[in-house]
Amino acid sequence: MTQSGEDISSSASNSKDRNHSISFELAIGKRKGLSQLLPFIGPAFIAAVAYIDPGNFATNIQSGSQFGYMLLWVIVISNLMAILIQSLSAKLGIATGKNLCEITREHVPKWTSVGLWIQGELMIMATDLAEFIGAALGLYLIFGIPMVPSALITAAMSFLILELQRRGFRPLEIMIAAMVFVVVIAFGLQVFMAKPELAPLFQGMVTPKFEGVDSILLAAGILGATVMPHAIYLHSGLTQNRIVGRNALEKKKIFKFEFIDILIAMIIAGTINGCMLVVSSALFHGQGIVVQDLEVAYSEFGKTIGPFAAILFGVGLLSSGLSSSSVGTLSGDIIMQGYIRKRIPIYLRRFITMLPPLAIIITGVNATSALVVSQVILSFGIAFALIPLIIFTSNEKIMGQLRNRRFTIVASWIIVTLIVSLNIFLLYQTLS
Repeated sequence: MTQSGEDISSSASNSKDRNHSISFELAIGKRKGLSQLLPFIGPAFIAAVAYIDPGNFATNIQSGSQFGYMLLWVIVISNLMAILIQSLSAKLGIATGKNLCEITREHVPKWTSVGLWIQGELMIMATDLAEFIGAALGLYLIFGIPMVPSALITAAMSFLILELQRRGFRPLEIMIAAMVFVVVIAFGLQVFMAKPELAPLFQGMVTPKFEGVDSILLAAGILGATVMPHAIYLHSGLTQNRIVGRNALEKKKIFKFEFIDILIAMIIAGTINGCMLVVSSALFHGQGIVVQDLEVAYSEFGKTIGPFAAILFGVGLLSSGLSSSSVGTLSGDIIMQGYIRKRIPIYLRRFITMLPPLAIIITGVNATSALVVSQVILSFGIAFALIPLIIFTSNEKIMGQLRNRRFTIVASWIIVTLIVSLNIFLLYQTLS
């Protein structure tokens, strides 16, 4: 049931590949041109799923319906922040061969490490709450299946996805990428059908602006739903033993390829979030409809542009919830192994983390309200992931030649200050 830290490699939970690293030389082989990039594509797509989970659906749809395109610039800024944050996490795994939780454990007292593990597990449960409820809601909206049976179907489907994790990282990456592109297609088609106005759309992308406290709250919600702590832990775990560099030069090259993976995945995730807001703005804002519930959003899509658009929304929500749920399970495994050097069977972990959302669904709590609560809980965990990440990646003894440069350090601390401040503000407003 438990293993020592030396016997555990956490590149992917319970995966066949867990103890089989690939050297940089073997990964590149005789490849030339763009084909050299292929072995490095995948980790960022798994991490990027956290940026398009059902919590994003709720905040983006409400923002577009209430304020039109005005907060589109927040999504752009959030995406740029995400690129930097995920690149730091990936770089830590590449440079050290360890994930963020393992590095943290080595530099803090044991009681602190245990405390960080506990908050990490609570954060994973909150993550799973949003994702599990989102997938069940997607089934309910598409097929009309009541929420309790939908939840049980979601549970069965999530266990099937776990089988891909047992077969290795490539099958899981392919499945996750396919689910991401389902969401891309769904919202791409919705944008086409919504016919948004281009001039105010582009203005919203480049013009920072607020209108009252509500717009600030929604901006904080967008940011909080975008920057997810479990994705930070996860990315360092996915890159730590995937492709191994023998020296500083090879590690730099690995990071260069991985950064391209991050750019592609994060741009796709940012585009999806932008499309959510754009569609909501084009369809609802002009008519004075403020949508604060995903079930209402589904209904309004059907009324404004037809049943097919509503089904696309439901399919996107289902795909997002299922893919995000598997990512949360992976992150939980990395957090436990990293902080306390223990691991539980992946199926048991999946079962434990799905109990709270099942309980909420069975008791009849509003799904969208539960999603909002989950985002509030997640906001507590951001500082515990971001601050150590910046400290460790700026340390030359830990990172070697891949340590952060001055500009990166300054930009990172500005980002963490902004994110933590906005989340404190969001928590205060939500609780009061």
